[in-house]
Amino acid sequence: MVISLIFVETIGVAAGGIVVPGYIALILHHPFRVLGTICCALITVCVIKLLSRVTILYGRRLLVMCILIGYLIGYMGRLHPMLDIAGKRVEIAVIGYVIPGLMGYWMIRQGICYTLAAMLVVAVIVRLILIVITGGTILP
Repeated sequence: MVISLIFVETIGVAAGGIVVPGYIALILHHPFRVLGTICCALITVCVIKLLSRVTILYGRRLLVMCILIGYLIGYMGRLHPMLDIAGKRVEIAVIGYVIPGLMGYWMIRQGICYTLAAMLVVAVIVRLILIVITGGTILP
């Protein structure tokens, strides 16, 4: 959270929410889960864009709708977390329950590219700090 705050205060771009990079950093050794979470956030953005055509979404209402839709899409991903890709079983489960919604919310507010770039940079910095602190062991 401290690294996210420093990044926002110095660069001016949020990393997808204050807690998102920490969760991403803990799961970086499972790239398909990270990719699944990003895809879930992108689907959330698309659904919100469609919903905003028929209803007024802004402020807290937008945040709550993003989290709810991200949760529902993530839940559908948890129902079938394994995919067969080229004969290999790949886990694509989503990270956390509110992470896709928070990522989607910030993608809507500041743009997809800015949010993804900031999130990945902060997550890698946090991961490097974790590697230094734990001596290179992967956390369970």
